[in-house]
Amino acid sequence: MTTESPRWFTSSYSNNGGQCVEVAANLATSHGVIPIRDSKNPNGPVLDIPTGAFTSFVASVKTNDLTRTPGA
Repeated sequence: MTTESPRWFTSSYSNNGGQCVEVAANLATSHGVIPIRDSKNPNGPVLDIPTGAFTSFVASVKTNDLTRTPGA
């Protein structure tokens, strides 16, 4: 088991507007997840998103293809 800590960062596109999320991509390889948290509440809950799901989400954002699957 690794004791690696998350290294949190906020996107440079956020412009420090306060409505941001932070991600810790450094855990993708060792844990298979991308932790995500609210930048306004760094001691609050953390969502651990599977690496593949996060990659698919980012790809969809980049191509502006955020269609919702019926029943989801």
